[in-house]
Amino acid sequence: MSKIVTPIHFPTPRGYAHGIVAEGRQLFISGQIGWDKNAHIVSTDFATQFLVALDNIIAVVREAGGGTEHIAKLLAFVTDLDAYRAAQRAIGEGWRARMGKHYPAMSLVKVAGLLEPGALVEIEGVAMLPSSPAPERALSTPPAKP
Repeated sequence: MSKIVTPIHFPTPRGYAHGIVAEGRQLFISGQIGWDKNAHIVSTDFATQFLVALDNIIAVVREAGGGTEHIAKLLAFVTDLDAYRAAQRAIGEGWRARMGKHYPAMSLVKVAGLLEPGALVEIEGVAMLPSSPAPERALSTPPAKP
């Protein structure tokens, strides 16, 4: 369970929350980029990379037993603010398809570059998961090696 916090004297947030109060298990999600399971960047298109990075964040949250509604904080690093601004409509449409009207606390920072060649965006996050994982979604662990 979480509650959005917006001080009365703050401007109305657009696509993010000023603050989130949440309870539960904390999940810290490392920076995710727009790559596939084979570690290949999926596209040179900014919006596509952003949304695949978001998909990867969501996959980590689901693997831990949560859903998109449990994402409390996201921090996006982008290499080109103009490309981000130009892609906002496509990103917004993709966001709503994945996250609905859930907008966590968010920040976006321009950086000179990212570790992976070709990466245009990296997103890290924090999720607050229910006290115990859903029974149908147990945490996965790699099998022990003999």
